[in-house]
Amino acid sequence: MKFLFISPRFSGGIGGHASMLADQLTKHGHTVTKMSVPHIPIKNLKNPSFAIFGALKGIVNNEMYDIVHAFNVPSSFAMHYAKGKKKVLSVHGVFSNQINVLHSKPASSLANTVELKALKWADKLTTDSRITHNEYKKKLGFNFEILPSAIDTTMFEQINETKNNERQIIYVGRDSFEKGIDILKKIEPKIDGKVIFCVNVPWKDAMSKLKSSSILVVPSRMESLPTIIKEAFYLKIPVIATNVGGIPELVTDNETGLLIKSEDSDMLLEKIHYLLSNKSLQNSLISKSFNFVNQNLTWDVVLPKYINFYEKLLAN
Repeated sequence: MKFLFISPRFSGGIGGHASMLADQLTKHGHTVTKMSVPHIPIKNLKNPSFAIFGALKGIVNNEMYDIVHAFNVPSSFAMHYAKGKKKVLSVHGVFSNQINVLHSKPASSLANTVELKALKWADKLTTDSRITHNEYKKKLGFNFEILPSAIDTTMFEQINETKNNERQIIYVGRDSFEKGIDILKKIEPKIDGKVIFCVNVPWKDAMSKLKSSSILVVPSRMESLPTIIKEAFYLKIPVIATNVGGIPELVTDNETGLLIKSEDSDMLLEKIHYLLSNKSLQNSLISKSFNFVNQNLTWDVVLPKYINFYEKLLAN
């Protein structure tokens, strides 16, 4: 099959997922072109400029593809105008909700209008979590195919053996409001241990620091299915995370990790100390989460689902 992949970037979050999916499809003999689109690097202009430049690029690109697959709503404009037998739009998390939290009210109002139009342009919609599917179904009446994002376990061969630093707590992610980094920073002085923050750190460095830690904390206010949790599961690092978005689809409380309420810094502090002092619980969480990620979220498991999805779409 011949694909065109469109994403605001091909790293981090849904962009990282798009890049890994493209690589996996290429390894299995398919042809994937990644569309590169410029944007204006100013907060409220990034998405609109990407949408405009992407649409123009889609119009002038005369090549025909079997599947044009766009990742996130701003990519839908390029998808709409690109030439393809079938169009797919993937969204991880409800786009308009994210804009509402992170941007101005005018931007949020515009996002609602654009989102409705964009979802109608696609032949098929996909998301990685049940919660996103359910929210879109309730809000706009759309049905989504649920296709998880996976981790490439072969990449972890690049990570050297590291010494475990007992009582080291790690945060890995963006320094942004929706990620809740401020919640962990608020209680940092009270934690009986060392807290390290990996923000804008190269993947290999972040994974090396994660591998040497005792606990990963994910204090998010808004999430889909965070890749960092899957990576921690694979590296056998216990996870404490908030019960928002799709996180409970990964973290089952007291089985594959510990769940806390969003914004509850006192509970977060309590759970960190509880887990640090309970080695048997750590070992139980590690065992169950490692099995979970290997059975459900590696490319060996997930890629056949994508190929089957694409083949059925082209056959209709």
